[in-house]
Amino acid sequence: MLKGKVAVVTGGGGILCGVFAKALAEQGAKVAVLDLNLEAAQKVADSIGGIAVQTNVLDHESLENAKKVINEKLGTCDILINGAGGNNPKGTTTKDYLELADLENSEIKTFFDLDSKGIEFVFNLNFLGTLMPTQVFARDMLDKKDAVIVNVSSMNAFCPLTRIPAYSGAKAAVSNFTQWLAVHFSRVGIRVNAIAPGFFITDQNRSLLTNEDGAFTARAQKILSQTPMSRFGEAEEIVGTLLYLVDSKASSFVNGVVVPVDGGFSAYSGV
Repeated sequence: MLKGKVAVVTGGGGILCGVFAKALAEQGAKVAVLDLNLEAAQKVADSIGGIAVQTNVLDHESLENAKKVINEKLGTCDILINGAGGNNPKGTTTKDYLELADLENSEIKTFFDLDSKGIEFVFNLNFLGTLMPTQVFARDMLDKKDAVIVNVSSMNAFCPLTRIPAYSGAKAAVSNFTQWLAVHFSRVGIRVNAIAPGFFITDQNRSLLTNEDGAFTARAQKILSQTPMSRFGEAEEIVGTLLYLVDSKASSFVNGVVVPVDGGFSAYSGV
């Protein structure tokens, strides 16, 4: 399906984007795995016959250097998967709801205690970490046949989760940017869509969702209670949506959409 295409996957050393990279390679694409963690990127690249490039998605020079390496080794980019992102404790409150007594408790981080630099880091990583790679790699894609960008949004973009305002706001920005970019690029041959994963256990959220003994935390139980399918997703369950969006035969007129892959979470009112 993708034979000869060059695919660039940012955040490719992670669980979800590592699966994305593998799926694209299995369809014949030449895959570049970009990640700040070179060891993680190399592990994925070695398993799929791709290349790994250590890249900081918030550094223009780093992105340009990555593009140069990819152009020399694989060719120009046809498919860009903007998967780099994440959260940070500095942009997270301790509790779901504010109570007046919390203001007197130094052990509780309230909205008023959030660190502006932490908020800035989370927002930049998710939003600018999508915008900046697009600025660099989309130049390769102009007026190409079947060029595609797929961004990674989140359930937070549909309805913000408690405790993580920075991450929620950033992912909402990614969804909005996906729509904006789809319109902006619509006359130069580039389609832009996004996937909004529901809840999957990854290296980033494992400690939040599971205890040391492997049992689910109270927050994980709360998520499951709001997910009609009553389970967390498996990374491979996003692959079908990804392949649909990058396949010009299947989705050539699909542009500017954000597709939930969430076990029904976004459809459930809780009642």
